[in-house]
Amino acid sequence: MNKTALKSHDIREELKSGKKMSRDRSFVRECFIASGVISNPDRTYHLEFTLDEPKADKLLEVLSKKFGLRPKKIARKGQFVVYIKEGDEIADVLKIMRADKSLLVFESTRVEKSVRNEVNRLVNFETANLNKTVGAALGQIEAIEYIVKTVGLSYLSATLAETARLRLAHDNLSLAEIGALLEPPASKSAVNHRLRKIVKIAEQIEREIFFD
Repeated sequence: MNKTALKSHDIREELKSGKKMSRDRSFVRECFIASGVISNPDRTYHLEFTLDEPKADKLLEVLSKKFGLRPKKIARKGQFVVYIKEGDEIADVLKIMRADKSLLVFESTRVEKSVRNEVNRLVNFETANLNKTVGAALGQIEAIEYIVKTVGLSYLSATLAETARLRLAHDNLSLAEIGALLEPPASKSAVNHRLRKIVKIAEQIEREIFFD
């Protein structure tokens, strides 16, 4: 994992190497050396130049018209800030300035951040699914126990009663695993359908007892 942080000072030092480039590229580079700041891309994407109004307007024109970027400008403490918040466009600015080493660090950090976010998304997705599965299983068991207590499993059809017994005996198994234990075996969707019917039957019994 990349441990090198991207720092404004390091970029300025790299840009002072004096690489030859076009006038527009050189202007962007000089603006950054004078007042450029870039945030740690591991946290947020933000690059800005703090300049007087003529230079800020010129930089806006160069970046937008010459290089097809979309910088913005705001006033801050009597000066003007030209800033970019899109990761791809910040990478483009580093390319424009020929800050190759800094670009490598920036892109490496972006990749790591993207991978980390994707892992977190998948973990959250799996956790949500697990919680949903556990919640459903608890609801099914509660319904089956209610039927046992009130009317007994004999109230159910043979296939539903068998499914209910297996759900009670194996509360940690998935629907597919329960289906494999049935005789004859049943699919995951078939088991889910049976358990839904059992829950509805329990709700019906409860209503009948309540209004009796």
